[in-house]
Amino acid sequence: METRKHIAAEKKRCNSHNCAQAILHTYADVAGISEADSMDMAAAFGAGMGNMEGTCGGLVGAGLVLGMANKDKAKTMRQMRQVMEQFRSRNGATQCKLLKGVGAGAPLRECPGCVADAAELLEEQLTQDNHPF
Repeated sequence: METRKHIAAEKKRCNSHNCAQAILHTYADVAGISEADSMDMAAAFGAGMGNMEGTCGGLVGAGLVLGMANKDKAKTMRQMRQVMEQFRSRNGATQCKLLKGVGAGAPLRECPGCVADAAELLEEQLTQDNHPF
């Protein structure tokens, strides 16, 4: 059975979506937005926030979904902190260029894997709140 995690990772792997778009598009129904709007909302986050200088786009997408699903700033921030900490623990970084291994010679994690991890951690948070997906 193909899960949303796998669907999101495949969207990135085949280069039809940037990392943030892959997450937000896959969970657009959870966020309560159209798939077309998800593509526009996340368009600026290809190569991470700030074009590899900032947070992984997969994590940005997860944060957008949490915010739209929760509509509660404190809860969203708490859940996003959990996602970020677990992602960092699993992958060694949350910054795009570090994950891609820019200047280091080898990536810590390839983009489709980062998207899959962000989706998995997002789903863990959504499941705790019984969000349907």
